[in-house]
Amino acid sequence: MAPTNTKKTPNKTNAKKKTGKPMQRKPVFNSMWFYLLLVVGTFYVANTYTQTDPVQSELYVFEEQMVPAGDVEKLTYITNQNRCEVTIKQDSLEKYAEYFPGRLPKYGPHFYFQVSSAFEGEKQLGELRRSLPEDKRFSITTETRKDYFGSILEWLLFPLLMFGLLYFIMFRPMQKGMGGGAQGGGGFFNVGKSQAKLFDKDNNTKVTFKDVAGLDEAKIEVMEIVDFLKNPAKYTALGGKIPKGALLVGPPGTGKTLLAKAVAGEANVPFFSISGSDFVEMFVGVGASRVRDLFRQAKEKAPCIVFIDEIDAVGRARGKNTGFSSNDERENTLNQLLTEMDGFGSNSGVIILAATNRADILDKALMRAGRFDRQIHVDLPELKEREAIFNVHLRKLKLNPELQIDFLAKQTPGFSGADIANVCNEAALIAARRDKAAIEKQDFLDAIDRIVGGLERRNKIISPEEKRTIAFHEAGHATVSWLLPNANPLLKVTIIPRGKALGAAWYLPEERQLTTTEQMMDEMAATLGGRAAEEIINGRISTGALSDLEKVTKQAYAMVTYFGMSEQVGHLSFYDSTESGYNFNKPYSEKTAELIDREARSFIDQAHETALRILRENREGFTALAELLLEREVIFSEDLENIFGPRKKQVTE
Repeated sequence: MAPTNTKKTPNKTNAKKKTGKPMQRKPVFNSMWFYLLLVVGTFYVANTYTQTDPVQSELYVFEEQMVPAGDVEKLTYITNQNRCEVTIKQDSLEKYAEYFPGRLPKYGPHFYFQVSSAFEGEKQLGELRRSLPEDKRFSITTETRKDYFGSILEWLLFPLLMFGLLYFIMFRPMQKGMGGGAQGGGGFFNVGKSQAKLFDKDNNTKVTFKDVAGLDEAKIEVMEIVDFLKNPAKYTALGGKIPKGALLVGPPGTGKTLLAKAVAGEANVPFFSISGSDFVEMFVGVGASRVRDLFRQAKEKAPCIVFIDEIDAVGRARGKNTGFSSNDERENTLNQLLTEMDGFGSNSGVIILAATNRADILDKALMRAGRFDRQIHVDLPELKEREAIFNVHLRKLKLNPELQIDFLAKQTPGFSGADIANVCNEAALIAARRDKAAIEKQDFLDAIDRIVGGLERRNKIISPEEKRTIAFHEAGHATVSWLLPNANPLLKVTIIPRGKALGAAWYLPEERQLTTTEQMMDEMAATLGGRAAEEIINGRISTGALSDLEKVTKQAYAMVTYFGMSEQVGHLSFYDSTESGYNFNKPYSEKTAELIDREARSFIDQAHETALRILRENREGFTALAELLLEREVIFSEDLENIFGPRKKQVTE
């Protein structure tokens, strides 16, 4: 194979002159050497030729030692500083060497002393000079000394500081964010610029839909938007139009922001991310300006996606703003957002994604079709979804091979995706604290207990009598919930203090969408089982049932006023789902209010009687359960089954 003749461009290192000799690089003068020499020379001159600062002395030393010895050559009285400076004769300077460590100064003045404002320099010094013999007299000068440097600083320092502050605020170079957008502190004139971060092909997030588990329906909705941006012809061929916006609604921690990050990872279009609070600023008009700048950038990058997290920060209903001013800054920002999303201007190719857990307070104009065409509900995960979420978060953890993920999913009802991630992390920390090589089942159970109930407080001082009361209280909860078929099934009971609670009972509520009156009454009876147990065993009640009473009171009033479960009140609901904010009084009369109170009390009394009946009929087993709890401090559903037998199935009619 013949060698290929390639031509290379000579550079500075291998370039040669026509003579064939390599070119010599010319020495480059470094300006740092000049500054270094300047600094060294300045120190040398200052050390060699400048005079030493005079040493402070006293008036009596001058009058009793220096003057009688004839060592004073010159005295200078500075009238505006009440100061006298003394210059010693060169042949007498050796006497005062102890005041000048190192070397003697060549020039004066050598000493100084302060005098009072009543000191008459010319008169007193003149009399002192005349009293001396001719060979010991010294010259006296009087002068007024001005501090020119201090005057210059006085006139220039404040203007310089003001100019520096203005330059820092108004002309400081704008910092660049991840995607090139203006970030906080970009100068005074950039305060109205958008704070959004831009993710594109060059700067993309690594989160994809594979990292989002348990949100199958929500992913379908969002993936359709992403597919529309990738293949618009597929939909426009049938006359369809791209949706302008989608609102992700759900409780905190369910994965709304994570889903938006997955959109950024999947879409091959620019993705702007911003928080609703980034629009709010102390300056008037800044929020609206940032909205305009955001959509201006989005139009330039179209087709693209704009994600606004926590949109309720600026999207609150305009009639509900807490400010008393009609020209509220949040309202101006919201008005500009409404205009940009669906105004006279065209935003073709710009899709708005937003997330909030408070959709009920958003402005109706923001929720209408044409702005947010779709509301995607991201609810708490169910059993299979929790299992999928566990699979995502357990990928990087070292697990015991015998660990069953479906068991963990069953132990975490009502947990959000963020809660499950916290459980996995807490279990890993607990296993590491116990020096284990892998994370086991008990580590996850302890992590769940810690997250739900709080940190164990075994050192809390509890008297034996109080501990016995707590044991019977918790045993009452466990007994009633086990023997009532419609109550939530018990998981375990403990009398180990956790957080603020002295004891706790864990249940596994059934994942149902509807709750009947019988189910609610049985749950209330189980909640009041602790108070009923105290009445039976001790014959008196304590403050330990505070949280139980609070729970059943709210539940009883909800049954009457919200769910229409009272025969006396009837099929009425006073729940306002719109929260219009115009009802300043109760939507019912005082007579109805008294009826509601009686019905709520009737429900609670009925549940209380049910709890008392169950405990009295099963007192032997109830007492055995409490004694077992005192012995072990923790009991499980298996222990209840050994005492009371298998739990009855729920009654369904």
